[in-house]
Amino acid sequence: MMQTHRPLPRLAFGSGALAVEGSRMLPEEVAVALSFNGSTQAVMMATPADLEDFAYGFALTEGLARPEEIGSVEVVETQKGIDVQIWVTAQAEARLAKRRRTMAGPVGCGLCGIDSLEEAVRALPPVASGFSITPAQVRAATAALPAAQPLHDATRAVHAAGFWNGALLATREDVGRHNALDKLAGHLVRTKLGEGAIVLTSRVSIDLVQKVAALGVPVLIAVSAPTAHAVAMAEAAGITLIAFARPDRFEVFTHESRLTGGPASGEQHVA
Repeated sequence: MMQTHRPLPRLAFGSGALAVEGSRMLPEEVAVALSFNGSTQAVMMATPADLEDFAYGFALTEGLARPEEIGSVEVVETQKGIDVQIWVTAQAEARLAKRRRTMAGPVGCGLCGIDSLEEAVRALPPVASGFSITPAQVRAATAALPAAQPLHDATRAVHAAGFWNGALLATREDVGRHNALDKLAGHLVRTKLGEGAIVLTSRVSIDLVQKVAALGVPVLIAVSAPTAHAVAMAEAAGITLIAFARPDRFEVFTHESRLTGGPASGEQHVA
């Protein structure tokens, strides 16, 4: 498998006039093709790690195939990148034929190649869950994520998505925030860790909410801001959206009822 990061030479300039030679560890970013039954459905620039998880997660969160519809996944390295070959049932293949989507975009784009407005804002069944979380647990989940980001520690250039339920049970990293979430989603559906909360290092856009809804996770925690449309989508999808999360503070935008021991027990909202 390709390496996820490597050192590159650089000159460092500080407050003085002299430059210091050295190297900087940087993440790899390669073209990853996601092919279903021999036909390329998407090409993403991604970190070459956890690609089987990526296949399962992308298939699920994009509505292409459910885990039980995937027969096998093979990761094939080529001269120009990586081809992730996903073999699905005839039922899933028929669904793909109706919903063709090609994605040849940068890592920051979650809706590249969408061919209709309906697909861009597709509605998903509301998440029904009795899962709840306390303010102290939100802060604990936020505080736990930095310690579970080895690639970020080495490069300072990747996003992470984590799954929390009493502890941070899994994390995935990638140069793309959507890719990190898809990799985590694939891991979750393959290991069946149960209910919990997704914790993200990024801002929250509508497509990330759609992916969390497709996964059926009831709580989404992010360290940065959501968009207004993402808040509306989370409200409609039955997801508790928590943003601006830090170890000492956070803000709740939707479905506050899942936050037990909240304002009623003395917790204060910070303006």
